Amino acid sequence: MSWDGEGAARAIAAAKSSGMDFIEIALLDPATTDAALGRKLLEKADLPAVCSLGLPEAVWASKNPDGAVDFLKLAVEKAAGLGATTLTGVTYGGIGERSGLPPTQSELDNVAYALEKAARHAKAAGLEFGIEPVNRYETHLINTAAQGVAMIERIGSENMFLHLDTYHMNIEEKGAANGILHGRDHLRYIHLSESDRGTPGAGTCDWDEIFAALGAINFKGGLAMESFINMPPEIAYGLSVWRPVAESAEQVIADGLPFLRGKAKQYGLV
Repeated sequence: MSWDGEGAARAIAAAKSSGMDFIEIALLDPATTDAALGRKLLEKADLPAVCSLGLPEAVWASKNPDGAVDFLKLAVEKAAGLGATTLTGVTYGGIGERSGLPPTQSELDNVAYALEKAARHAKAAGLEFGIEPVNRYETHLINTAAQGVAMIERIGSENMFLHLDTYHMNIEEKGAANGILHGRDHLRYIHLSESDRGTPGAGTCDWDEIFAALGAINFKGGLAMESFINMPPEIAYGLSVWRPVAESAEQVIADGLPFLRGKAKQYGLV
Protein backbone atom coordinates (compact mmCIF):
# COMPACT_ATOMS: atom_id res chain seq x y z
CA MET A 1 0.00 0.00 0.00
CA SER A 2 3.05 2.27 0.31
CA TRP A 3 4.32 3.37 -3.09
CA ASP A 4 7.90 3.99 -2.00
CA GLY A 5 10.87 2.39 -3.73
CA GLU A 6 10.57 -0.95 -1.94
CA GLY A 7 6.79 -1.18 -2.30
CA ALA A 8 6.84 -0.18 -5.96
CA ALA A 9 9.56 -2.67 -6.85
CA ARG A 10 7.78 -5.52 -5.07
CA ALA A 11 4.34 -4.77 -6.57
CA ILE A 12 5.59 -4.26 -10.12
CA ALA A 13 7.67 -7.45 -10.07
CA ALA A 14 4.74 -9.45 -8.69
CA ALA A 15 2.28 -8.04 -11.25
CA LYS A 16 4.66 -8.73 -14.10
CA SER A 17 5.46 -12.29 -13.01
CA SER A 18 1.74 -13.00 -12.61
CA GLY A 19 1.04 -11.98 -16.19
CA MET A 20 -1.00 -8.86 -15.39
CA ASP A 21 -1.62 -6.50 -18.30
CA PHE A 22 -1.51 -3.40 -16.06
CA ILE A 23 -1.35 -2.44 -12.39
CA GLU A 24 -3.60 -0.25 -10.28
CA ILE A 25 -1.64 1.88 -7.82
CA ALA A 26 -3.32 3.02 -4.60
CA LEU A 27 -2.36 6.69 -4.11
CA LEU A 28 -3.70 6.86 -0.59
CA ASP A 29 -0.80 9.05 0.53
CA PRO A 30 0.36 10.84 -2.62
CA ALA A 31 2.80 13.05 -0.71
CA THR A 32 5.02 10.04 0.05
CA THR A 33 4.84 8.58 -3.47
CA ASP A 34 8.17 8.43 -5.31
CA ALA A 35 6.75 9.10 -8.78
CA ALA A 36 10.06 9.32 -10.62
CA LEU A 37 11.31 5.98 -9.31
CA GLY A 38 7.89 4.38 -9.84
CA ARG A 39 7.81 5.55 -13.44
CA LYS A 40 11.31 4.21 -14.07
CA LEU A 41 10.33 0.79 -12.69
CA LEU A 42 7.06 0.70 -14.62
CA GLU A 43 8.77 1.60 -17.89
CA LYS A 44 11.47 -0.99 -17.33
CA ALA A 45 8.79 -3.63 -16.77
CA ASP A 46 6.70 -2.31 -19.69
CA LEU A 47 3.69 -2.24 -17.37
CA PRO A 48 0.95 0.41 -17.79
CA ALA A 49 -0.57 1.89 -14.63
CA VAL A 50 -3.85 3.31 -13.35
CA CYS A 51 -4.00 5.20 -10.04
CA SER A 52 -6.86 5.10 -7.54
CA LEU A 53 -7.63 6.56 -4.13
CA GLY A 54 -10.14 7.52 -1.48
CA LEU A 55 -9.95 10.85 0.32
CA PRO A 56 -8.73 10.98 3.93
CA GLU A 57 -11.26 12.30 6.42
CA ALA A 58 -9.62 15.70 6.81
CA VAL A 59 -10.32 16.48 3.15
CA TRP A 60 -13.66 14.80 2.49
CA ALA A 61 -15.13 16.84 -0.35
CA SER A 62 -18.59 17.04 1.20
CA LYS A 63 -17.17 18.99 4.18
CA ASN A 64 -13.88 20.46 2.94
CA PRO A 65 -14.09 20.88 -0.84
CA ASP A 66 -11.04 23.13 -1.10
CA GLY A 67 -8.99 20.64 0.90
CA ALA A 68 -10.21 17.87 -1.40
CA VAL A 69 -9.15 19.90 -4.45
CA ASP A 70 -5.64 20.37 -3.04
CA PHE A 71 -5.32 16.66 -2.22
CA LEU A 72 -6.61 15.63 -5.66
CA LYS A 73 -4.32 18.07 -7.44
CA LEU A 74 -1.32 16.49 -5.73
CA ALA A 75 -2.61 13.02 -6.59
CA VAL A 76 -3.03 14.08 -10.25
CA GLU A 77 0.56 15.35 -10.31
CA LYS A 78 1.86 12.11 -8.82
CA ALA A 79 -0.25 9.97 -11.19
CA ALA A 80 1.05 11.92 -14.18
CA GLY A 81 4.59 11.63 -12.79
CA LEU A 82 4.19 7.87 -12.60
CA GLY A 83 3.14 7.82 -16.26
CA ALA A 84 -0.37 6.63 -15.40
CA THR A 85 -3.25 7.18 -17.80
CA THR A 86 -5.94 7.61 -15.17
CA LEU A 87 -6.82 8.69 -11.65
CA THR A 88 -10.00 7.11 -10.29
CA GLY A 89 -11.67 5.60 -7.22
CA VAL A 90 -13.64 7.26 -4.43
CA THR A 91 -12.37 10.63 -5.63
CA TYR A 92 -15.46 12.35 -4.20
CA GLY A 93 -15.11 11.20 -0.60
CA GLY A 94 -13.78 8.72 1.90
CA ILE A 95 -14.32 5.05 2.58
CA GLY A 96 -16.38 5.00 5.76
CA GLU A 97 -17.98 8.42 5.17
CA ARG A 98 -21.53 8.00 6.44
CA SER A 99 -23.75 10.66 7.94
CA GLY A 100 -26.61 8.30 8.71
CA LEU A 101 -28.82 10.34 6.37
CA PRO A 102 -29.24 10.77 2.61
CA PRO A 103 -26.74 13.20 1.06
CA THR A 104 -27.78 16.81 1.41
CA GLN A 105 -27.82 19.27 -1.47
CA SER A 106 -24.98 21.14 0.22
CA GLU A 107 -22.87 17.98 0.39
CA LEU A 108 -23.49 17.20 -3.28
CA ASP A 109 -22.75 20.79 -4.26
CA ASN A 110 -19.43 20.60 -2.42
CA VAL A 111 -18.59 17.30 -4.10
CA ALA A 112 -19.43 18.69 -7.55
CA TYR A 113 -17.29 21.77 -6.87
CA ALA A 114 -14.26 19.66 -5.90
CA LEU A 115 -14.65 17.16 -8.73
CA GLU A 116 -15.03 19.85 -11.39
CA LYS A 117 -11.79 21.52 -10.34
CA ALA A 118 -9.96 18.21 -9.99
CA ALA A 119 -11.19 16.99 -13.39
CA ARG A 120 -9.98 20.22 -14.98
CA HIS A 121 -6.55 19.74 -13.40
CA ALA A 122 -6.47 16.10 -14.56
CA LYS A 123 -7.35 17.11 -18.11
CA ALA A 124 -4.48 19.62 -18.17
CA ALA A 125 -2.17 16.80 -17.04
CA GLY A 126 -3.47 14.47 -19.76
CA LEU A 127 -5.31 12.16 -17.37
CA GLU A 128 -8.76 10.58 -17.40
CA PHE A 129 -10.59 11.19 -14.09
CA GLY A 130 -13.04 8.65 -12.68
CA ILE A 131 -15.58 8.30 -9.89
CA GLU A 132 -16.46 4.95 -8.33
CA PRO A 133 -19.84 4.42 -6.66
CA VAL A 134 -19.43 2.29 -3.54
CA ASN A 135 -21.89 0.59 -1.24
CA ARG A 136 -24.05 2.18 1.46
CA TYR A 137 -21.84 0.87 4.26
CA GLU A 138 -18.83 2.78 2.93
CA THR A 139 -20.46 6.08 1.91
CA HIS A 140 -23.83 7.80 1.83
CA LEU A 141 -22.90 9.98 -1.16
CA ILE A 142 -22.74 7.93 -4.39
CA ASN A 143 -23.83 4.29 -4.31
CA THR A 144 -25.17 3.43 -7.78
CA ALA A 145 -24.23 3.79 -11.42
CA ALA A 146 -27.18 6.15 -11.92
CA GLN A 147 -25.94 8.43 -9.12
CA GLY A 148 -22.45 8.38 -10.60
CA VAL A 149 -23.79 9.28 -14.04
CA ALA A 150 -25.84 12.14 -12.57
CA MET A 151 -22.71 13.64 -10.99
CA ILE A 152 -20.63 13.22 -14.15
CA GLU A 153 -23.31 14.81 -16.31
CA ARG A 154 -23.76 17.64 -13.82
CA ILE A 155 -20.06 18.50 -14.07
CA GLY A 156 -19.77 17.91 -17.82
CA SER A 157 -15.99 17.39 -18.05
CA GLU A 158 -15.17 15.27 -21.07
CA ASN A 159 -12.33 13.47 -19.28
CA MET A 160 -14.61 12.29 -16.46
CA PHE A 161 -15.85 8.72 -16.51
CA LEU A 162 -17.75 6.14 -14.47
CA HIS A 163 -15.82 3.42 -12.66
CA LEU A 164 -17.97 0.51 -11.51
CA ASP A 165 -17.14 -2.31 -9.09
CA THR A 166 -18.91 -5.67 -9.10
CA TYR A 167 -18.66 -6.05 -5.30
CA HIS A 168 -20.52 -2.80 -4.73
CA MET A 169 -22.94 -3.47 -7.59
CA ASN A 170 -23.80 -6.83 -6.05
CA ILE A 171 -25.11 -4.87 -3.04
CA GLU A 172 -26.58 -1.74 -4.62
CA GLU A 173 -27.84 -2.41 -8.16
CA LYS A 174 -31.06 -4.13 -9.16
CA GLY A 175 -28.97 -6.59 -11.11
CA ALA A 176 -25.42 -5.96 -12.30
CA ALA A 177 -26.53 -5.71 -15.91
CA ASN A 178 -28.86 -2.84 -15.05
CA GLY A 179 -25.99 -0.94 -13.44
CA ILE A 180 -23.81 -1.48 -16.50
CA LEU A 181 -26.62 -0.41 -18.83
CA HIS A 182 -27.32 2.72 -16.73
CA GLY A 183 -23.67 3.67 -16.95
CA ARG A 184 -22.94 2.61 -20.52
CA ASP A 185 -22.34 6.10 -21.95
CA HIS A 186 -19.73 6.93 -19.31
CA LEU A 187 -18.34 3.53 -18.24
CA ARG A 188 -14.61 3.15 -18.95
CA TYR A 189 -13.31 1.07 -16.04
CA ILE A 190 -14.58 -1.75 -13.86
CA HIS A 191 -13.29 -3.56 -10.78
CA LEU A 192 -13.98 -7.29 -11.08
CA SER A 193 -14.36 -8.15 -7.41
CA GLU A 194 -16.10 -11.15 -5.87
CA SER A 195 -19.06 -10.91 -3.49
CA ASP A 196 -16.78 -11.44 -0.47
CA ARG A 197 -13.83 -9.49 -1.99
CA GLY A 198 -12.00 -12.81 -2.33
CA THR A 199 -11.17 -14.98 -5.32
CA PRO A 200 -13.24 -14.15 -8.44
CA GLY A 201 -15.38 -17.14 -9.35
CA ALA A 202 -15.60 -18.46 -5.78
CA GLY A 203 -18.52 -16.32 -4.57
CA THR A 204 -22.04 -15.30 -5.57
CA CYS A 205 -21.44 -12.60 -8.22
CA ASP A 206 -23.23 -13.50 -11.46
CA TRP A 207 -20.23 -13.30 -13.75
CA ASP A 208 -22.11 -14.36 -16.87
CA GLU A 209 -24.59 -11.51 -16.33
CA ILE A 210 -21.72 -9.07 -15.77
CA PHE A 211 -19.66 -10.08 -18.79
CA ALA A 212 -22.67 -10.47 -21.06
CA ALA A 213 -23.75 -6.92 -20.23
CA LEU A 214 -20.21 -5.61 -20.84
CA GLY A 215 -20.19 -7.43 -24.16
CA ALA A 216 -23.61 -6.04 -25.08
CA ILE A 217 -22.42 -2.44 -24.64
CA ASN A 218 -19.17 -3.21 -26.51
CA PHE A 219 -17.11 -2.25 -23.46
CA LYS A 220 -13.54 -1.23 -24.34
CA GLY A 221 -12.32 0.02 -20.96
CA GLY A 222 -10.11 -1.41 -18.23
CA LEU A 223 -10.93 -4.75 -16.60
CA ALA A 224 -9.24 -4.78 -13.18
CA MET A 225 -9.19 -7.83 -10.92
CA GLU A 226 -9.60 -6.62 -7.34
CA SER A 227 -9.25 -8.61 -4.14
CA PHE A 228 -8.28 -7.58 -0.62
CA ILE A 229 -5.59 -9.77 0.93
CA ASN A 230 -3.08 -8.76 3.64
CA MET A 231 -4.60 -5.32 4.11
CA PRO A 232 -3.01 -2.74 6.41
CA PRO A 233 -5.19 -2.08 9.48
CA GLU A 234 -6.41 1.38 8.45
CA ILE A 235 -7.67 0.08 5.09
CA ALA A 236 -9.10 -3.13 6.54
CA TYR A 237 -11.07 -1.00 8.99
CA GLY A 238 -12.58 1.19 6.27
CA LEU A 239 -13.51 -1.84 4.16
CA SER A 240 -14.70 -3.94 7.11
CA VAL A 241 -12.37 -6.81 6.19
CA TRP A 242 -12.21 -8.69 9.48
CA ARG A 243 -11.17 -12.13 8.25
CA PRO A 244 -9.13 -13.61 5.39
CA VAL A 245 -11.20 -13.57 2.19
CA ALA A 246 -8.95 -16.14 0.47
CA GLU A 247 -6.22 -18.52 1.52
CA SER A 248 -3.52 -16.37 -0.06
CA ALA A 249 -2.74 -13.80 -2.72
CA GLU A 250 -1.27 -16.67 -4.73
CA GLN A 251 -4.66 -18.42 -4.73
CA VAL A 252 -6.44 -15.26 -5.89
CA ILE A 253 -4.05 -14.88 -8.81
CA ALA A 254 -3.78 -18.58 -9.71
CA ASP A 255 -7.57 -19.15 -9.66
CA GLY A 256 -9.12 -15.71 -10.12
CA LEU A 257 -7.05 -14.32 -12.98
CA PRO A 258 -7.59 -17.23 -15.42
CA PHE A 259 -11.27 -17.34 -14.45
CA LEU A 260 -11.77 -13.67 -15.34
CA ARG A 261 -9.65 -13.94 -18.48
CA GLY A 262 -11.74 -16.91 -19.59
CA LYS A 263 -14.98 -14.99 -19.09
CA ALA A 264 -13.59 -11.97 -20.91
CA LYS A 265 -12.64 -14.16 -23.88
CA GLN A 266 -15.98 -15.98 -23.78
CA TYR A 267 -17.84 -12.70 -24.16
CA GLY A 268 -15.49 -11.14 -26.71
CA LEU A 269 -13.95 -8.50 -24.47
CA VAL A 270 -10.31 -9.51 -25.06
